[in-house]
Amino acid sequence: MSERTDEGAGPSEYVERVLETAEAIPPGRVMTYGDVAEWLDEGGPRQVGRVMALYGGAVPWWRVVRSDGRLLPGHELRALAHYREEGTPLREAARSAEGHVPRVDMRRARWDGAPAGK
Repeated sequence: MSERTDEGAGPSEYVERVLETAEAIPPGRVMTYGDVAEWLDEGGPRQVGRVMALYGGAVPWWRVVRSDGRLLPGHELRALAHYREEGTPLREAARSAEGHVPRVDMRRARWDGAPAGK
């Protein structure tokens, strides 16, 4: 799958669809990379992760997460600030966890794509 349509032509339709999906996730909720791929019925977690790494800065990137709820390495503090601001459910880190950084509570925070109130 190509991420660009033509040399220098900008992001492909797939990239646009991934970014639109990230933008659709409500504040305080998350989808995994695999959830996004399944929602789009195209690609897989790695393809979604690549799109988010290259183009995700313009969308709420912190709402697309690893399936285990661990925060994106190198961006933990920025993501954590967003999660706290949006009221995203978190699981406090065990004292033995490196850096004591919480994880997203996937059971409570995961969004299935359904409109609010449904």
